[in-house]
Amino acid sequence: MEVKAQTNEEIHAMIEQQIQPLLEHSPKIIKTPLQRFIRKIFKGTAHLSNLLPTGTVLGFQMLSPVLTNKGQCLSSTNHSLTIALLAACCVSCFILSFTDSFRDAKGKVRYGMATSGGLWVIDGSVTLPPDVRAGYRLKFIDFVHALVSIVVFAAVALFDQNIVNCLCPAPSEETKKLLVTVPLWTGVVCCLFFVLFPSKRHGIGFPLSRD
Repeated sequence: MEVKAQTNEEIHAMIEQQIQPLLEHSPKIIKTPLQRFIRKIFKGTAHLSNLLPTGTVLGFQMLSPVLTNKGQCLSSTNHSLTIALLAACCVSCFILSFTDSFRDAKGKVRYGMATSGGLWVIDGSVTLPPDVRAGYRLKFIDFVHALVSIVVFAAVALFDQNIVNCLCPAPSEETKKLLVTVPLWTGVVCCLFFVLFPSKRHGIGFPLSRD
């Protein structure tokens, strides 16, 4: 038995030695720019919540099963609280889209709100030079990003079964199809928008800039 075991190990070792050069020298599949672009869009669709403020998404995921009574919504209070949660999250996504951040002389991250005159530092502990402050000036694309973030949140909310079961407890077959296709394609379109017009802001709840 020991001789057989050793023989099997030697066979496996020989096979690995023969396969390894093939793997190392195998031609790499070169993707076209269009294929990489489409892959990036659908990859972003699978992570829609990454386009939203982290705190808003976490708060929604924590409160959704509680306020909806795990999707049952037995009373009008559950319905009212669920709608209030959705409205609050939409407002949060909209407002936080106008926030930005920077690092001060000590390397500490400071947050501010973009205005027509530049960045207004929230805690007021740091005063930016006029030229630097003007670089954070509010732009038209910020309003577009804010509106799109609301649409993204709506798509994320429709993926939540607690929300769907609460607001639409007995959907028809056609409605069920819409509840699946509409959020999916909405996510695709929104991801396409963020790929073409990425946000340069690093506000509250969003990834920080390295600079």
